Amino acid sequence: MRIAAIAVVNPCTTSKEQYSFKLPSVTTTAATGTTAVSTLQLNNTTKNPDFSWTSLKYDSLSAHEYTHALKLGNKWKEYQGINNWEGLLDPLDDNLRDEILRYGQFVEATYRACDFDPSSPNYGTSKFPRRSLLTRSGIGETGYRVFKSLKASCGIQMPRWIHRAPGWIWRQSSWIGYVAVCQDKDEIARLGRRDVVIAYRGTATRMEWIENLRATLTPLPDDMANVGPEISSTGAMVESGFLSLYTSSTAKCPSLQDMVREAIAKVLKIYGNQRLSITVTGHSLGAALATLTAYDINSTFPNAPMVTVMSFGGPRVGNQSFRRQLEKNGTRVLRVVNSDDLITKVPGFVIDNNDMVDRGTANVVGFPSWLQKRVEDTQWVYADVGQELRLSSKDCPHLSKGNVATCHELSTYLQLVSAYVSSKCPFRDSLKYSREKLERLVEV
Repeated sequence: MRIAAIAVVNPCTTSKEQYSFKLPSVTTTAATGTTAVSTLQLNNTTKNPDFSWTSLKYDSLSAHEYTHALKLGNKWKEYQGINNWEGLLDPLDDNLRDEILRYGQFVEATYRACDFDPSSPNYGTSKFPRRSLLTRSGIGETGYRVFKSLKASCGIQMPRWIHRAPGWIWRQSSWIGYVAVCQDKDEIARLGRRDVVIAYRGTATRMEWIENLRATLTPLPDDMANVGPEISSTGAMVESGFLSLYTSSTAKCPSLQDMVREAIAKVLKIYGNQRLSITVTGHSLGAALATLTAYDINSTFPNAPMVTVMSFGGPRVGNQSFRRQLEKNGTRVLRVVNSDDLITKVPGFVIDNNDMVDRGTANVVGFPSWLQKRVEDTQWVYADVGQELRLSSKDCPHLSKGNVATCHELSTYLQLVSAYVSSKCPFRDSLKYSREKLERLVEV
């Protein structure tokens, strides 16, 4: 028997029945690189004489079985950001919440699939075959099938003697995610289109950490620049390390950029005459790569369908010119941000975060123009992109005591999204569960 539950929200109220709600966490020990994954559990902390919850344990990655039953139909573009999620973020629309959590599950699968064990001969690769990756990662039957596995390569040239060290120290190319295509007819009907997901994990290998530290801005390569006449002459620039991981290749491994372009070209050839969407999602480093990927797809394929980014805990990626080009080529970005997560506040700094598309240059009240130009020339001035769903661990009763590390974990983000209501009523004080809806979802 498999049991699932639906949460009926009674915002900002208290109840005699209190429930603890814990999503799975994926933690990587820095010293060893080993990863532990816990499963989601929902336990009643008070006894209910009419109903027992003691056996109610389920994996969050099967959550679509109970939360994603609503049909998006012709409104699917609204939830993909065609109107920049206007009216859907505050209060958080329940359908949008479900979509964010659904894409979060695809990201979690990347953590579960990657071999983080430095003692393993397969360190930095996927533990599961492509065809069974989603199922064996624990997310159950999603209706999607993995179309292509993706690797990212470090572009830093290391000295030859480094190869005498263990492989997990100097490995240049590592499995970082996948491209999956929705194949289930019922799910396609529910979504209102055939959806393509590109999912990325966060930083894991030592070489990826080194790339992350290359935080100065660098111009986009010519095949990604796509500069128009209204774009500032300074040009679009992005973080050096992120761009390196996206565009670097080795003798044995093509670049992540080439793999993505090849996969999207094939997808468009096969499904281009259908109603299609591309959703790029990721956490931490994966969020940055998701933004670069979405930008690259829209810049490379004139016939690309709607491309949307849903990211979790992502760092800043580029400057204001990059943001303007991102908006110009139609890329929709929804960033889920935890105010208490330091990663979302780096790299560099922001001198003006307003929409400057029509003005061309940033302007800061009280800053003389010559000083502002000097600051911009330091290549440390970034701009946040897209729309933001800003949450806070400190406002959530179950997460307020978390530390710097837990504030950045994907599991924390999924809990915050699950519990968030609105800016006036940040989080639910309790969850009231419907017995009637639960009983309808019991599967034998």
